[in-house]
Amino acid sequence: MGEGKGLGIDVSVIVPCYNTEAFLDQALTTCEKNDRCRLEIIAVNDGSTDGSLAIMREHEARDPRVRVIDKENSGYGANMNRGIREARGTYIGILEPDDYLRPHMFDTLFEAAERHGMPDMVKSPYIRVWMPTTPQERLYNCAYYHRIKPVDEPFTLKDCPRLIRHHPSIWSAIYRKGFLQENGITFMEVPGAGWVDNPFLIQTCVLAKSIVYIDEPFYCYREDLPGSSSVLRKAGLSFERWNNMADLMEKYGVTDRGILESLYIIGFRYAGGAIGDFGLDEPQVREWVTQMFRRMDPNIVAGIAALSGSFKRTYFELTGYPAVKFSDLPYIGNLVNEFFYSWSTNGPGFAFSRLGLFVRRRAAEKGLAKPTSTHSASI
Repeated sequence: MGEGKGLGIDVSVIVPCYNTEAFLDQALTTCEKNDRCRLEIIAVNDGSTDGSLAIMREHEARDPRVRVIDKENSGYGANMNRGIREARGTYIGILEPDDYLRPHMFDTLFEAAERHGMPDMVKSPYIRVWMPTTPQERLYNCAYYHRIKPVDEPFTLKDCPRLIRHHPSIWSAIYRKGFLQENGITFMEVPGAGWVDNPFLIQTCVLAKSIVYIDEPFYCYREDLPGSSSVLRKAGLSFERWNNMADLMEKYGVTDRGILESLYIIGFRYAGGAIGDFGLDEPQVREWVTQMFRRMDPNIVAGIAALSGSFKRTYFELTGYPAVKFSDLPYIGNLVNEFFYSWSTNGPGFAFSRLGLFVRRRAAEKGLAKPTSTHSASI
């Protein structure tokens, strides 16, 4: 019998809740539709002041798999750590209370784990809920759908570094609890949400000795809800978390070029967002970007196909490192590939919308002083 089997629980789903009454019932209801694996749902109330706790209690009363932990407010990371400590399942899942699931996500991921000898992680893609709760709401596939290889067989991050290149999406996976415990993997405990999913992503993906990927999206992620941490994030938080990730890479002795390239692409995405919002003439932005760039290997930066020549030149100008020769042809090829990938996964309308973003991205990458406020320099 595997870890947790004696308790009869396969997956413990942690639902960290703080003032999310508008969506919480939907989140819990869709989670409860998992009926093939032995599930427990741990709703951790982080001192909510709205009706969230009452909704949790209603679900707890009618579904014995739901367990509510009511505690004082301490932030997302502390909430997650409390839930993981109290979890009794073989695997840990995460459900944000303002998102929802397509049926049988945790059933499917756990069955994949059983097929492959209980790996450290089982990962899946997700659905982007764009412009949620508005007439413009659309559902799109995430940026790594159909791109993670191999599918349905074990691998490590070195085999597919792209796994960490995009949105952290730590909730579209399950993690073996014993793996988390053996490696001392916990969430950073800081006030609020604090982007603590980023370091957790690096810890789990880098340290996992076996990852299984199932290329079927279940998790529906509402993007940029008013009041969410992604919209109101504190200036500089993205750079702080990138440095946390870089610290972890150094701690674990990561030297693999592909993994470091993925880390650098994340950094350039954050730099592009800050430059787009504030411009490089803003002293604090210039300091953040420069400090981050100096932690990157110039030879790896020069070889990143997903990075434009103008952005590479900005990198060398800010760091003062001797310029390494590079060609823009791989970047042009990457743009063409991205266009057709977007077309094939999300349709022509989405693909053509990316062309407008590309124009604003180029302006942001040149470090124009006038903010564009588009976050368009993402890679």
